[in-house]
Amino acid sequence: MLVRSVLFNLHNVPLLLVIKVNTSLMSGVFPNALKTAIVKPLLKKKNLDTNLLNNYRPIFNLPFIGKIIEKIVFKQVMHFLSTNNCLDQFQSGFRPNHSTETALIKVINDIRLSTDSGKMSILLLLDLSAAFDTIDQNILIDRLETCVGLSGTVLKWFSSYLQGRKYFVEMENNVSETVPVTCGVPQGSILGPLLFNLYMIPLGEIMRDYGISYHSYIDDTQIYMALCPNSFGPIDSLCKCLEQINKWMGQNFLQLNKDKTEIILFGNSNERHRLAAYLDSKCLKSKELVRNLGVQMDSDLTFNSHVKAVTKSAFYHLKNINKIRDFLSKSDLEKLIHAFISSRIDYCNGLLTGLPKKTIKQLQLIQNAAARVLTRSKRREHITPILKSLHWIPVCYRIDFKVLLLVYKCVNGAGPAYLSDVLQQYEPSRTLRSSGTGQLELPKVKTKHGEAAFSYYAALKWNQLTESVRRAPTINTFKSRLKTYMFYQAFSSA
Repeated sequence: MLVRSVLFNLHNVPLLLVIKVNTSLMSGVFPNALKTAIVKPLLKKKNLDTNLLNNYRPIFNLPFIGKIIEKIVFKQVMHFLSTNNCLDQFQSGFRPNHSTETALIKVINDIRLSTDSGKMSILLLLDLSAAFDTIDQNILIDRLETCVGLSGTVLKWFSSYLQGRKYFVEMENNVSETVPVTCGVPQGSILGPLLFNLYMIPLGEIMRDYGISYHSYIDDTQIYMALCPNSFGPIDSLCKCLEQINKWMGQNFLQLNKDKTEIILFGNSNERHRLAAYLDSKCLKSKELVRNLGVQMDSDLTFNSHVKAVTKSAFYHLKNINKIRDFLSKSDLEKLIHAFISSRIDYCNGLLTGLPKKTIKQLQLIQNAAARVLTRSKRREHITPILKSLHWIPVCYRIDFKVLLLVYKCVNGAGPAYLSDVLQQYEPSRTLRSSGTGQLELPKVKTKHGEAAFSYYAALKWNQLTESVRRAPTINTFKSRLKTYMFYQAFSSA
């Protein structure tokens, strides 16, 4: 099946490359000539000392043809893993329809619902030291066979792909000796992250055994649990779970980075202080603010620090763009703005549901400034007609657009299972006019935290859409109808 698929998919590719790919897959051998990586050190920041090796980030460059073979294998293996449900449900790294945003939305949704019910939440952010470099290849091959079910030529191919690799360092005109790689997955490869995910499968079993919730994105693992006020008993289970995780890491040649492992508490502020004191007695130091997958999270889930960081970064780049706008066409200028400004406004904006208007206004000011730079408008000109002429919907609508797009994917089987599970179709006890209109069940909540949770906010916004938007036959049609619907909502009075 693996070889037939390759022959079909590569019918437009040069014959020599087709032969090379098929020979590799049929023989179960990855060519030795494609196993050598060129490592080019890159200084992490311009102001760092160039004489210290720790200030450099190694960039691995692999042969292009080898990546083509990897891409073909990746697609077919992912299809096999998805069909046979081999991947951990709560691992979102490098999987179709999964992202850092969907992972964070799931975790924050659970924490908000716990807070809404009067409970406290503990979130631990685990970080591994050089995780990709320390993987034991023999353990990985055994895991591919026992946990995933690969065998025969396919398993032989992965053994050949992993073993016998080499690298050398190239810096300016200097080249080092070639050194063999005896452990780890290939850095800079297409299959590396997927193989790491499969290597980490048993880690989820440990946390499930202790009844603790978790979510992973490659080597960043989040462990969280809810507990009632003044009920610190479950923390003992958490500590035992951490001990078991540490033990498993040692057995699998992995190591937790204690300096980057962080703890944050959520819930009533007074209860948080009592819980923090108890955690201190267990040598677990909590923080009021942490950085989680690129998002700054605070204990009150106000996201004020995150919005300030986005605002600062976006205005810095917008200032630089404004300096060179006279040398760019309008279309190129707009591309720059979307690449450096809009992308920052939109990153993980699905977490910003239910926030006060004054918080969202800070992001709106960025968009307004970007629109003025693009259209060369003056400050005194009213911004609404400018945004309307650019067909840019305001930030609050961009947040809802992201949320509703996720809902559409979940409702139509294209979203992560962990988000689909929190959305339930509305089924009235008796036949009503709303029956069969595609609405969602609205969960009961008590506080603003509950109203801001994805399971509530997404269902509320989805039900407010017109049926023609909800019933869009394709995702592109849905995007188009939703954009039109929101554009009218935003500018109907302008």
